Amino acid sequence: MAASVVLAAFLGLGALALDDAYRDSAENAMQTQLMGQVYALLGAADADSQGRMRLPQSLPDPRFSNPASGLLAQVSGEKGGYHWHSPSAVGRQLPMPNGIPPGQPQFRYLPSSEPLYLLSYALLWEDDSGAELAYLFVVAENAAPLQARVAAFRKSILIWLGGAALILLLVQGAVLRWGLKPLRQVAADLRMIETGERGRLEGDYPRELRRLTDGINSMIRHSAASRDRYRNSLGDLAHSLKTPLAVLQGAAEGEDTALLREAVSEQVARMNDIVQYQLKSAAAAGRGAGLAQATALRPILDRLIKTLQKVYQDKAIQCRCEVTAGTLFPGESGDLMECLGNILENAFKYARNRVTVSLDHDANGGETAAICLCVADDGPGIPASVRERVLRRGERGDQQLPGQGIGLSVASEIVRLYGGELEIGESDWGGAVIRLRMPGQPLEH
Repeated sequence: MAASVVLAAFLGLGALALDDAYRDSAENAMQTQLMGQVYALLGAADADSQGRMRLPQSLPDPRFSNPASGLLAQVSGEKGGYHWHSPSAVGRQLPMPNGIPPGQPQFRYLPSSEPLYLLSYALLWEDDSGAELAYLFVVAENAAPLQARVAAFRKSILIWLGGAALILLLVQGAVLRWGLKPLRQVAADLRMIETGERGRLEGDYPRELRRLTDGINSMIRHSAASRDRYRNSLGDLAHSLKTPLAVLQGAAEGEDTALLREAVSEQVARMNDIVQYQLKSAAAAGRGAGLAQATALRPILDRLIKTLQKVYQDKAIQCRCEVTAGTLFPGESGDLMECLGNILENAFKYARNRVTVSLDHDANGGETAAICLCVADDGPGIPASVRERVLRRGERGDQQLPGQGIGLSVASEIVRLYGGELEIGESDWGGAVIRLRMPGQPLEH
Protein backbone atom coordinates (compact mmCIF):
# COMPACT_ATOMS: atom_id res chain seq x y z
CA MET A 1 0.00 0.00 0.00
CA ALA A 2 2.82 2.40 0.86
CA ALA A 3 4.58 1.74 -2.46
CA SER A 4 1.30 2.22 -4.34
CA VAL A 5 0.55 5.51 -2.57
CA VAL A 6 4.08 6.79 -3.26
CA LEU A 7 3.88 5.83 -6.94
CA ALA A 8 0.42 7.36 -7.37
CA ALA A 9 1.51 10.57 -5.62
CA PHE A 10 4.65 10.77 -7.76
CA LEU A 11 2.75 10.34 -11.02
CA GLY A 12 0.03 12.76 -9.87
CA LEU A 13 2.57 15.44 -9.03
CA GLY A 14 4.30 14.75 -12.35
CA ALA A 15 1.02 15.26 -14.21
CA LEU A 16 0.40 18.56 -12.38
CA ALA A 17 3.92 19.75 -13.17
CA LEU A 18 3.53 18.89 -16.86
CA ASP A 19 0.13 20.61 -17.01
CA ASP A 20 1.51 23.78 -15.38
CA ALA A 21 4.54 23.77 -17.64
CA TYR A 22 2.44 23.39 -20.81
CA ARG A 23 0.01 26.14 -19.75
CA ASP A 24 2.85 28.51 -18.87
CA SER A 25 4.53 27.78 -22.20
CA ALA A 26 1.29 28.43 -24.10
CA GLU A 27 0.66 31.70 -22.23
CA ASN A 28 4.24 32.84 -22.85
CA ALA A 29 3.76 32.11 -26.54
CA MET A 30 0.49 34.08 -26.47
CA GLN A 31 2.27 37.03 -24.82
CA THR A 32 5.00 36.94 -27.46
CA GLN A 33 2.39 36.76 -30.21
CA LEU A 34 0.43 39.74 -28.85
CA MET A 35 3.64 41.74 -28.47
CA GLY A 36 4.34 40.98 -32.14
CA GLN A 37 0.91 42.42 -32.99
CA VAL A 38 1.81 45.65 -31.11
CA TYR A 39 4.98 45.92 -33.18
CA ALA A 40 2.95 45.30 -36.34
CA LEU A 41 0.56 48.15 -35.39
CA LEU A 42 3.51 50.45 -34.74
CA GLY A 43 4.93 49.52 -38.14
CA ALA A 44 1.64 50.39 -39.83
CA ALA A 45 1.22 53.74 -37.99
CA ASP A 46 1.60 57.04 -39.87
CA ALA A 47 2.03 60.65 -38.77
CA ASP A 48 -0.45 63.43 -39.45
CA SER A 49 0.38 66.97 -40.50
CA GLN A 50 1.48 67.82 -36.93
CA GLY A 51 3.61 64.71 -36.55
CA ARG A 52 1.16 62.93 -34.29
CA MET A 53 0.75 59.14 -34.56
CA ARG A 54 -2.24 57.92 -36.50
CA LEU A 55 -3.26 54.30 -37.22
CA PRO A 56 -4.93 53.41 -40.50
CA GLN A 57 -8.21 51.55 -40.78
CA SER A 58 -6.66 48.94 -43.05
CA LEU A 59 -4.09 46.80 -41.20
CA PRO A 60 -1.61 44.16 -42.38
CA ASP A 61 -3.19 41.34 -40.30
CA PRO A 62 -6.66 40.68 -41.82
CA ARG A 63 -7.91 39.35 -38.48
CA PHE A 64 -8.08 42.95 -37.19
CA SER A 65 -10.78 43.54 -39.82
CA ASN A 66 -12.88 40.47 -38.94
CA PRO A 67 -15.14 40.85 -35.85
CA ALA A 68 -15.29 37.08 -35.46
CA SER A 69 -11.50 36.56 -35.50
CA GLY A 70 -11.07 37.09 -31.76
CA LEU A 71 -8.09 39.43 -32.28
CA LEU A 72 -8.81 42.94 -30.98
CA ALA A 73 -6.79 46.15 -30.78
CA GLN A 74 -7.42 49.51 -29.16
CA VAL A 75 -5.20 52.60 -28.88
CA SER A 76 -5.65 55.77 -26.83
CA GLY A 77 -3.37 58.72 -26.33
CA GLU A 78 -2.73 62.42 -26.31
CA LYS A 79 -4.35 62.65 -22.85
CA GLY A 80 -7.66 61.33 -24.10
CA GLY A 81 -7.59 63.29 -27.34
CA TYR A 82 -7.02 60.24 -29.53
CA HIS A 83 -8.96 56.96 -29.66
CA TRP A 84 -8.63 54.17 -32.18
CA HIS A 85 -9.84 50.62 -32.35
CA SER A 86 -9.59 47.92 -34.92
CA PRO A 87 -12.66 47.00 -36.98
CA SER A 88 -12.73 43.64 -35.14
CA ALA A 89 -13.34 45.50 -31.85
CA VAL A 90 -16.46 47.34 -33.00
CA GLY A 91 -19.01 47.39 -30.21
CA ARG A 92 -16.51 46.33 -27.56
CA GLN A 93 -14.56 48.36 -25.03
CA LEU A 94 -11.26 46.95 -23.85
CA PRO A 95 -9.98 47.99 -20.39
CA MET A 96 -7.32 50.71 -20.64
CA PRO A 97 -5.15 50.47 -17.51
CA ASN A 98 -3.35 53.59 -16.24
CA GLY A 99 0.11 53.99 -14.82
CA ILE A 100 1.92 51.54 -17.09
CA PRO A 101 5.59 52.57 -17.51
CA PRO A 102 6.54 53.18 -21.16
CA GLY A 103 8.28 50.23 -22.82
CA GLN A 104 7.16 47.66 -20.21
CA PRO A 105 4.38 45.36 -21.49
CA GLN A 106 1.70 44.14 -19.10
CA PHE A 107 0.15 40.74 -19.84
CA ARG A 108 -2.91 39.38 -18.02
CA TYR A 109 -5.90 37.12 -18.33
CA LEU A 110 -9.32 38.77 -18.43
CA PRO A 111 -12.12 36.38 -17.37
CA SER A 112 -15.57 37.12 -18.77
CA SER A 113 -18.26 35.50 -20.87
CA GLU A 114 -15.68 35.64 -23.66
CA PRO A 115 -12.34 35.35 -21.81
CA LEU A 116 -9.39 37.25 -23.27
CA TYR A 117 -5.62 37.36 -22.95
CA LEU A 118 -4.78 41.06 -22.91
CA LEU A 119 -1.45 42.84 -23.48
CA SER A 120 -1.05 46.54 -22.61
CA TYR A 121 1.94 48.51 -23.89
CA ALA A 122 2.66 52.23 -23.31
CA LEU A 123 5.04 54.35 -25.39
CA LEU A 124 6.03 57.97 -26.01
CA TRP A 125 5.74 59.55 -29.49
CA GLU A 126 7.47 62.84 -30.39
CA ASP A 127 5.53 65.19 -32.71
CA ASP A 128 6.91 67.81 -35.03
CA SER A 129 7.07 70.40 -32.26
CA GLY A 130 9.26 68.10 -30.14
CA ALA A 131 6.55 67.38 -27.58
CA GLU A 132 6.28 63.83 -26.24
CA LEU A 133 2.84 62.34 -26.56
CA ALA A 134 1.84 59.23 -24.53
CA TYR A 135 -0.01 56.39 -26.26
CA LEU A 136 -1.39 53.15 -24.80
CA PHE A 137 -1.76 50.07 -27.01
CA VAL A 138 -4.09 47.30 -25.85
CA VAL A 139 -4.14 44.09 -27.90
CA ALA A 140 -6.34 41.16 -26.90
CA GLU A 141 -7.07 37.68 -28.23
CA ASN A 142 -9.79 35.21 -27.40
CA ALA A 143 -8.55 32.74 -24.74
CA ALA A 144 -10.86 29.90 -25.78
CA PRO A 145 -8.53 28.30 -28.41
CA LEU A 146 -5.58 28.28 -26.00
CA GLN A 147 -7.72 26.91 -23.18
CA ALA A 148 -8.99 24.22 -25.54
CA ARG A 149 -5.40 23.21 -26.36
CA VAL A 150 -4.51 23.14 -22.65
CA ALA A 151 -7.60 21.03 -21.91
CA ALA A 152 -6.72 18.61 -24.73
CA PHE A 153 -3.17 18.31 -23.40
CA ARG A 154 -4.48 17.77 -19.87
CA LYS A 155 -6.81 15.04 -21.10
CA SER A 156 -3.95 13.38 -22.96
CA ILE A 157 -1.76 13.54 -19.88
CA LEU A 158 -4.49 12.05 -17.72
CA ILE A 159 -5.09 9.22 -20.18
CA TRP A 160 -1.43 8.32 -20.72
CA LEU A 161 -0.15 8.88 -17.20
CA GLY A 162 -3.30 7.35 -15.71
CA GLY A 163 -2.88 4.27 -17.89
CA ALA A 164 0.83 4.12 -17.10
CA ALA A 165 0.09 4.49 -13.40
CA LEU A 166 -2.43 1.66 -13.52
CA ILE A 167 -0.03 -0.61 -15.39
CA LEU A 168 2.85 0.29 -13.04
CA LEU A 169 0.69 -0.35 -9.98
CA LEU A 170 -0.34 -3.75 -11.33
CA VAL A 171 3.26 -4.64 -12.25
CA GLN A 172 4.54 -3.33 -8.92
CA GLY A 173 1.91 -5.32 -7.04
CA ALA A 174 2.87 -8.47 -8.94
CA VAL A 175 6.60 -7.87 -8.38
CA LEU A 176 6.16 -7.15 -4.67
CA ARG A 177 3.91 -10.17 -4.26
CA TRP A 178 6.49 -12.32 -6.02
CA GLY A 179 9.33 -10.76 -4.03
CA LEU A 180 7.60 -11.25 -0.68
CA LYS A 181 6.43 -14.78 -1.50
CA PRO A 182 9.47 -16.38 0.25
CA LEU A 183 8.57 -14.57 3.49
CA ARG A 184 5.03 -15.89 3.29
CA GLN A 185 6.46 -19.34 2.58
CA VAL A 186 8.71 -19.12 5.64
CA ALA A 187 5.73 -18.07 7.77
CA ALA A 188 3.67 -20.99 6.41
CA ASP A 189 6.53 -23.43 7.04
CA LEU A 190 6.91 -22.14 10.58
CA ARG A 191 3.21 -22.73 11.19
CA MET A 192 3.66 -26.30 9.93
CA ILE A 193 6.55 -26.74 12.36
CA GLU A 194 4.37 -25.42 15.19
CA THR A 195 1.62 -27.90 14.32
CA GLY A 196 4.11 -30.77 14.09
CA GLU A 197 3.71 -31.35 10.35
CA ARG A 198 7.40 -30.62 9.78
CA GLY A 199 10.53 -30.83 11.83
CA ARG A 200 12.57 -28.11 10.10
CA LEU A 201 12.52 -25.49 7.31
CA GLU A 202 13.16 -27.38 4.08
CA GLY A 203 12.08 -24.99 1.32
CA ASP A 204 14.25 -23.63 -1.49
CA TYR A 205 14.64 -20.15 -0.03
CA PRO A 206 16.46 -17.21 -1.72
CA ARG A 207 19.96 -16.25 -0.69
CA GLU A 208 18.75 -13.25 1.35
CA LEU A 209 16.72 -15.53 3.66
CA ARG A 210 19.10 -18.46 4.00
CA ARG A 211 20.96 -16.99 6.95
CA LEU A 212 17.61 -16.57 8.72
CA THR A 213 16.31 -20.03 7.83
CA ASP A 214 19.65 -21.68 8.64
CA GLY A 215 19.64 -19.95 12.03
CA ILE A 216 16.07 -21.13 12.71
CA ASN A 217 16.97 -24.68 11.69
CA SER A 218 20.03 -24.53 13.93
CA MET A 219 17.88 -23.40 16.86
CA ILE A 220 15.34 -26.18 16.15
CA ARG A 221 18.14 -28.76 15.92
CA HIS A 222 19.75 -27.51 19.11
CA SER A 223 16.39 -27.45 20.91
CA ALA A 224 15.69 -31.05 19.89
CA ALA A 225 19.20 -32.13 20.88
CA SER A 226 18.90 -30.35 24.22
CA ARG A 227 15.54 -31.94 24.88
CA ASP A 228 16.91 -35.38 24.07
CA ARG A 229 19.94 -34.82 26.26
CA TYR A 230 17.84 -33.65 29.18
CA ARG A 231 15.61 -36.68 28.77
CA ASN A 232 18.64 -38.98 28.57
CA SER A 233 20.30 -37.32 31.52
CA LEU A 234 17.20 -37.66 33.69
CA GLY A 235 16.76 -41.29 32.66
CA ASP A 236 20.45 -42.04 33.29
CA LEU A 237 20.34 -40.30 36.65
CA ALA A 238 17.23 -42.20 37.77
CA HIS A 239 18.67 -45.51 36.58
CA SER A 240 22.07 -44.88 38.16
CA LEU A 241 20.58 -44.00 41.56
CA LYS A 242 18.42 -47.11 41.76
CA THR A 243 21.27 -49.41 42.83
CA PRO A 244 22.73 -47.15 45.59
CA LEU A 245 19.22 -46.52 46.93
CA ALA A 246 18.53 -50.24 46.95
CA VAL A 247 21.77 -50.86 48.86
CA LEU A 248 20.86 -48.17 51.40
CA GLN A 249 17.38 -49.57 51.80
CA GLY A 250 18.75 -53.06 52.40
CA ALA A 251 21.24 -51.76 54.95
CA ALA A 252 18.54 -49.76 56.71
CA GLU A 253 16.36 -52.84 57.05
CA GLY A 254 19.15 -54.75 58.76
CA GLU A 255 20.19 -54.46 62.39
CA ASP A 256 23.94 -53.97 61.94
CA THR A 257 24.64 -50.31 62.71
CA ALA A 258 28.27 -50.44 61.62
CA LEU A 259 27.27 -51.97 58.30
CA LEU A 260 24.65 -49.23 57.85
CA ARG A 261 27.23 -46.49 58.52
CA GLU A 262 29.65 -48.07 56.06
CA ALA A 263 26.90 -48.44 53.41
CA VAL A 264 25.76 -44.85 53.86
CA SER A 265 29.32 -43.52 53.57
CA GLU A 266 30.08 -45.63 50.53
CA GLN A 267 26.79 -45.13 48.66
CA VAL A 268 26.53 -41.37 49.38
CA ALA A 269 29.97 -40.91 47.81
CA ARG A 270 28.88 -43.04 44.89
CA MET A 271 25.65 -41.07 44.41
CA ASN A 272 27.61 -37.81 44.58
CA ASP A 273 29.84 -39.06 41.77
CA ILE A 274 26.78 -40.05 39.76
CA VAL A 275 25.14 -36.63 40.23
CA GLN A 276 28.36 -34.80 39.28
CA TYR A 277 28.65 -36.98 36.21
CA GLN A 278 25.07 -36.26 35.10
CA LEU A 279 25.40 -32.51 35.77
CA LYS A 280 28.56 -32.36 33.74
CA SER A 281 26.99 -34.38 30.95
CA ALA A 282 23.97 -32.05 30.78
CA ALA A 283 25.97 -28.82 31.01
CA ALA A 284 26.23 -28.33 27.26
CA ALA A 285 22.54 -29.04 26.65
CA GLY A 286 21.34 -25.95 28.53
CA ARG A 287 23.16 -23.48 26.37
CA GLY A 288 21.92 -22.27 23.00
CA ALA A 289 24.02 -22.72 19.93
CA GLY A 290 21.65 -21.56 17.20
CA LEU A 291 22.44 -17.83 17.01
CA ALA A 292 25.25 -17.58 19.56
CA GLN A 293 27.81 -14.82 19.36
CA ALA A 294 31.43 -15.51 18.55
CA THR A 295 33.93 -15.67 21.41
CA ALA A 296 37.62 -14.74 21.47
CA LEU A 297 39.57 -18.01 21.57
CA ARG A 298 43.00 -17.02 22.86
CA PRO A 299 42.00 -15.58 26.30
CA ILE A 300 40.11 -18.77 27.22
CA LEU A 301 43.00 -20.95 26.06
CA ASP A 302 45.44 -18.93 28.16
CA ARG A 303 43.24 -19.31 31.27
CA LEU A 304 42.83 -23.05 30.81
CA ILE A 305 46.52 -23.65 30.11
CA LYS A 306 47.58 -21.60 33.14
CA THR A 307 45.19 -23.54 35.41
CA LEU A 308 46.22 -26.96 34.09
CA GLN A 309 49.93 -26.15 34.41
CA LYS A 310 49.32 -25.56 38.11
CA VAL A 311 47.37 -28.81 38.48
CA TYR A 312 50.02 -30.83 36.65
CA GLN A 313 53.04 -28.84 37.80
CA ASP A 314 54.84 -32.04 38.87
CA LYS A 315 54.89 -33.15 35.20
CA ALA A 316 56.45 -29.84 34.02
CA ILE A 317 54.38 -29.84 30.83
CA GLN A 318 55.67 -27.51 28.10
CA CYS A 319 52.56 -26.13 26.44
CA ARG A 320 52.83 -24.00 23.31
CA CYS A 321 49.77 -22.05 22.09
CA GLU A 322 49.98 -20.96 18.45
CA VAL A 323 46.49 -19.44 18.20
CA THR A 324 46.47 -15.77 17.19
CA ALA A 325 44.77 -13.20 19.38
CA GLY A 326 42.19 -12.30 16.73
CA THR A 327 40.74 -15.78 16.29
CA LEU A 328 37.07 -16.18 17.21
CA PHE A 329 35.15 -19.32 18.18
CA PRO A 330 31.68 -19.40 16.55
CA GLY A 331 29.85 -20.04 19.82
CA GLU A 332 29.39 -18.98 23.42
CA SER A 333 32.17 -18.72 25.97
CA GLY A 334 30.58 -21.28 28.34
CA ASP A 335 30.48 -23.93 25.61
CA LEU A 336 34.03 -23.08 24.58
CA MET A 337 35.30 -23.35 28.17
CA GLU A 338 33.54 -26.71 28.68
CA CYS A 339 34.74 -28.16 25.38
CA LEU A 340 38.36 -27.04 25.49
CA GLY A 341 38.61 -27.72 29.22
CA ASN A 342 37.83 -31.41 28.69
CA ILE A 343 40.18 -31.72 25.71
CA LEU A 344 43.10 -29.89 27.33
CA GLU A 345 42.66 -31.78 30.61
CA ASN A 346 43.01 -35.09 28.75
CA ALA A 347 46.05 -33.74 26.90
CA PHE A 348 47.78 -32.67 30.13
CA LYS A 349 46.77 -35.90 31.88
CA TYR A 350 48.32 -38.21 29.28
CA ALA A 351 51.17 -36.04 27.91
CA ARG A 352 54.74 -36.80 28.89
CA ASN A 353 56.06 -33.25 28.65
CA ARG A 354 54.64 -31.52 25.55
CA VAL A 355 51.24 -30.12 24.52
CA THR A 356 50.58 -27.90 21.49
CA VAL A 357 47.46 -25.90 20.60
CA SER A 358 47.35 -24.64 17.00
CA LEU A 359 45.13 -23.76 14.06
CA ASP A 360 45.23 -26.16 11.12
CA HIS A 361 44.24 -24.34 7.91
CA ASP A 362 45.35 -27.16 5.61
CA ALA A 363 43.33 -29.87 7.33
CA ASN A 364 40.86 -31.96 5.39
CA GLY A 365 37.67 -29.92 4.96
CA GLY A 366 39.44 -26.70 5.84
CA GLU A 367 37.91 -24.93 2.85
CA THR A 368 34.52 -24.84 4.55
CA ALA A 369 35.71 -24.54 8.13
CA ALA A 370 35.54 -21.32 10.05
CA ILE A 371 38.13 -22.74 12.43
CA CYS A 372 40.07 -26.00 12.77
CA LEU A 373 41.65 -26.16 16.21
CA CYS A 374 44.18 -28.88 16.99
CA VAL A 375 45.30 -30.00 20.47
CA ALA A 376 48.26 -32.40 20.28
CA ASP A 377 50.32 -34.16 22.98
CA ASP A 378 53.25 -36.57 23.17
CA GLY A 379 51.51 -39.16 25.32
CA PRO A 380 50.69 -42.78 24.48
CA GLY A 381 47.95 -41.68 22.04
CA ILE A 382 44.55 -43.23 21.40
CA PRO A 383 44.52 -46.42 19.32
CA ALA A 384 42.46 -46.23 16.15
CA SER A 385 40.34 -49.16 17.31
CA VAL A 386 38.95 -47.27 20.31
CA ARG A 387 38.75 -43.70 18.92
CA GLU A 388 35.09 -43.99 18.05
CA ARG A 389 34.27 -45.67 21.33
CA VAL A 390 35.86 -43.02 23.57
CA LEU A 391 33.52 -40.39 22.10
CA ARG A 392 30.53 -42.20 23.61
CA ARG A 393 29.36 -41.35 27.10
CA GLY A 394 30.91 -43.38 29.87
CA GLU A 395 33.42 -45.11 27.59
CA ARG A 396 37.12 -44.92 28.41
CA GLY A 397 40.14 -46.05 26.49
CA ASP A 398 42.35 -46.21 29.58
CA GLN A 399 41.30 -47.70 32.89
CA GLN A 400 44.51 -46.94 34.79
CA LEU A 401 44.10 -43.21 35.39
CA PRO A 402 41.01 -41.92 37.27
CA GLY A 403 38.08 -40.52 35.27
CA GLN A 404 34.47 -41.03 34.32
CA GLY A 405 34.79 -41.29 30.54
CA ILE A 406 32.63 -38.28 29.70
CA GLY A 407 35.15 -35.54 28.84
CA LEU A 408 35.57 -36.23 25.11
CA SER A 409 31.88 -37.16 24.72
CA VAL A 410 30.76 -33.81 26.17
CA ALA A 411 33.25 -31.97 23.94
CA SER A 412 32.04 -33.91 20.90
CA GLU A 413 28.38 -33.14 21.69
CA ILE A 414 29.11 -29.43 22.08
CA VAL A 415 30.90 -29.34 18.73
CA ARG A 416 28.03 -31.20 17.06
CA LEU A 417 25.52 -28.69 18.45
CA TYR A 418 27.34 -25.98 16.44
CA GLY A 419 27.33 -28.10 13.29
CA GLY A 420 31.02 -29.05 13.58
CA GLU A 421 32.85 -32.29 14.18
CA LEU A 422 35.51 -33.62 16.54
CA GLU A 423 38.16 -36.00 15.21
CA ILE A 424 40.88 -37.99 16.96
CA GLY A 425 44.19 -38.56 15.22
CA GLU A 426 47.86 -39.19 15.89
CA SER A 427 50.25 -36.32 16.60
CA ASP A 428 53.73 -35.90 15.16
CA TRP A 429 55.17 -37.17 18.47
CA GLY A 430 53.09 -40.34 18.47
CA GLY A 431 50.53 -39.04 20.95
CA ALA A 432 46.93 -37.98 20.37
CA VAL A 433 45.70 -34.98 18.42
CA ILE A 434 42.14 -33.73 18.79
CA ARG A 435 40.79 -31.65 15.88
CA LEU A 436 37.75 -29.39 16.22
CA ARG A 437 36.27 -28.27 12.89
CA MET A 438 33.59 -25.58 12.97
CA PRO A 439 31.67 -24.72 9.76
CA GLY A 440 31.06 -21.26 8.28
CA GLN A 441 33.20 -18.36 7.15
CA PRO A 442 36.57 -17.55 8.77
CA LEU A 443 36.08 -15.47 11.91
CA GLU A 444 38.51 -12.76 12.97
CA HIS A 445 38.36 -9.43 14.73
